[in-house]
Amino acid sequence: MSEIGGTFEPPFEPVVAAFAETVTEPESGGAALSIWQDGAEVVNVWRGTADARTGRPWDERTMAVLFSSTKGLAALVVARLAEQGRIDLDGPVARYWPEFGVHGKDELTVGDLLAHRAGLISPDADLRLSEVLDSHAFAARLAAQRPRWTPGESHMYHAITWGPLIREVVVRATGRELPELFRELSPAEVTLRATDAEVARVAHLSVSPAYEAQGRMLERLLTDAESRRFLTTGGAFPLGFVTEDGGFNDPRVQQAGLVSGGGLGTASGLARVWSSVVTPTGGRRVLSDRGVALLTRERSSGPGLMDAGSPGPFHRWGAGVQLSSEALPLLSDASFGHDGAGGQAGFADPAHRVGFGYLTNRMQATSNVPRVVAALKAVLDT
Repeated sequence: MSEIGGTFEPPFEPVVAAFAETVTEPESGGAALSIWQDGAEVVNVWRGTADARTGRPWDERTMAVLFSSTKGLAALVVARLAEQGRIDLDGPVARYWPEFGVHGKDELTVGDLLAHRAGLISPDADLRLSEVLDSHAFAARLAAQRPRWTPGESHMYHAITWGPLIREVVVRATGRELPELFRELSPAEVTLRATDAEVARVAHLSVSPAYEAQGRMLERLLTDAESRRFLTTGGAFPLGFVTEDGGFNDPRVQQAGLVSGGGLGTASGLARVWSSVVTPTGGRRVLSDRGVALLTRERSSGPGLMDAGSPGPFHRWGAGVQLSSEALPLLSDASFGHDGAGGQAGFADPAHRVGFGYLTNRMQATSNVPRVVAALKAVLDT
């Protein structure tokens, strides 16, 4: 515990102890944890190294790549627009984006798009990174494609393609860019499109031995071009998302507004956003109970397209957020949010009026978040 930076309220000491155990290689990487309850921060701690190349330690200003935790934040923007009547989650995407309504996609709803039901899991050709980071051009390319399945009839995770598609719907419906709308909704410590100053604060990503081994196994198993395009977005990203200077370590990715991933934030900022979804935080609440209901209505669950014969467990999806499930056990059955590659997670729990954020720069094959959440649950349920 002496190696932990930050502060916490005494009842949460077991949670901080569980967090400390998740940083097993503090000289190689670090992590941060924040928990807000009833609109006040009760845990804000960090441990380890933000950049193993220079020895820069993690501190309270360190930002980390959010990976797919970014998706949950983007979904909050859409839910707020739905709450305001500016987007209809049950209306067709083509109402806002007519070019999308080809090859049987004319009746796909915005809610289905958010819940990974579009059938546009990857580009249909190899692409350069610059082509993927040009969000509007990439969205146009995806909209013109034939879907992999009848839209709306099944689901499969749209790892990178989700972001450009959702961002395009928002700009068509409102005339505003989604990362811009998010800046108005959130505190300054989280961003979906980073500035130079924010990039300068980001922790450098590295991979754990287990994550590296997982990548080598995938490399051996990938024998067809379509699967490789899915896992690398047409070759634009490295398998596993990270190299020393490439993938999500590349400032161009962090500054592109690729709202599938690439957002940056502190753990404190991430948890504060999620707190503000379910309870007044910093004097405001970003969604009403109606907005939360729109966000969390289950839209996808059970086996997806590629899960035939799999025993699970399976994720559950609302309108762009993950719902608590056996695959992603959160604080209670009412919890919702989003995790991310390598071990990131941000979520809200209305039952306990909690916002949670855990971030790391040491990519893990298996998330450490469940052990921290289990410790938090034990404290709150005492």
